[in-house]
Amino acid sequence: MLKVIVKETDGRGKGVFATEQIKAGELIFDWTGGPIYEAENAMDLEKDIRDYAIQFEEHKWIDTDGLGRFLNHSCFPNAGVRGLFQIIITRDINPGEEILWDYDMTENSNWVMEECKCGSERCRKLIHGYRFLPNELKKEYQNYISDWLK
Repeated sequence: MLKVIVKETDGRGKGVFATEQIKAGELIFDWTGGPIYEAENAMDLEKDIRDYAIQFEEHKWIDTDGLGRFLNHSCFPNAGVRGLFQIIITRDINPGEEILWDYDMTENSNWVMEECKCGSERCRKLIHGYRFLPNELKKEYQNYISDWLK
């Protein structure tokens, strides 16, 4: 049973919101089984693919037409990555809260989100790959980044 709903956000398109309390560690979405794309770099992929697929090897991305397309970024996330393809909750979430993860938890290519709109006090403004995260964030995220980056 899904504990989430997709609905409009305030100015960032659609997002995924909790409909009931979700406990830390619960699975929200799994990209497993989605179409896989190979490219020398993210910019070689079609825009629709590069903006929604997640990286899981140096030259491979996996896409979905499911819930994963509506999970928005935040520089202060409440969800993270388990394994290669699963998005899990990192702290208890209350009904009505948007589920957010940091795109740099999977990405380490030349893809860039130049204008972050997360609005958090920790906003980095530029989202452009795990390798550019400050060391304190890498440490904070250590249990919630894609296995391919470990």
